[in-house]
Amino acid sequence: MTNYDNNAEHSGAPALVRGDGVDLACYADGPTDAPVLVFVHGYPDNHGVWDRIVAKLATDYRCIRYDVRGAGRSSRPSSTSAYTLDHLAADLAAVIDWASPAAPVHLIGHDWGSIQSWEAATDPALSDRIDSFTSISGPCLDHVGYWLRQQSHTDRAGLLKQLRKSWYVFAFHLPGLPSLLWYAGLGRRWPSIVARMEGMTLPENPSQTRDGATGIALYRANIVARLRAPRKRRAQMPVQVIVPERDPFVGPGFVAGLDRWVKTLTVKKIDAAHWAIQSEAETIATHCRHFVDAIHAETAPQRTRNPSSPEPAQTSA
Repeated sequence: MTNYDNNAEHSGAPALVRGDGVDLACYADGPTDAPVLVFVHGYPDNHGVWDRIVAKLATDYRCIRYDVRGAGRSSRPSSTSAYTLDHLAADLAAVIDWASPAAPVHLIGHDWGSIQSWEAATDPALSDRIDSFTSISGPCLDHVGYWLRQQSHTDRAGLLKQLRKSWYVFAFHLPGLPSLLWYAGLGRRWPSIVARMEGMTLPENPSQTRDGATGIALYRANIVARLRAPRKRRAQMPVQVIVPERDPFVGPGFVAGLDRWVKTLTVKKIDAAHWAIQSEAETIATHCRHFVDAIHAETAPQRTRNPSSPEPAQTSA
């Protein structure tokens, strides 16, 4: 084991943290003695999609971002089975233990970053490592499985509306074609496509094409299995769900009945599209700040963790 390069955050170089058989490129900003926020990006993004929000929060919080497996400067396993939710949750647990070995963190996820964060937030083994969870445009797949069953009996029109939003999920299961499209020009055109949908551009992503092509494995490894046989997954920590009401991919209906699975639930609806973490960074940063501050103050007496717990393996960048 080698030590983390403490100058990495100032040079722009990532720290490489060993996850579940992969190396994860991690980026840290903000004071080391502040509450720790861990941000998990979605598909087809990398850690840079959080730049605008981190810029508004890093003065008061320790902000940790990382490239999930298959994205950015993290490892890219070639097997689809390497992208199942259990591997993703184990990666996240390794990042949490590296970022804050002695105290729980506040977790914030978007899109697939939220989906995999639900896996961690509903894992009893991680309940003492996560103080709160903020989910943006990414439901728990198990909750979705139960929701689809209920909708098929009570609201078929609503079910069909969401299925139309999710057309791309089915397209991503076509053999070979989705990856080919990324290399055939979709990666190059992606910034302009998002700009038309969102009315703004995302940060430049040099690995956009590879991230898009590799990340399709997230859908293939998880969607069918989880929707076919959903598990009863409950979150014990407080959960905040931020709902962009103009999201073309994730409908607001997934919030309905969520209190069945969440002990303490807060829902915030905002007038935004899917990449609200970019277009409404100020609004989302404010919601996260208020939510985290309230939870942090409430849990102060029991915040510490046994500092003798083993640290995860790390390598310097």
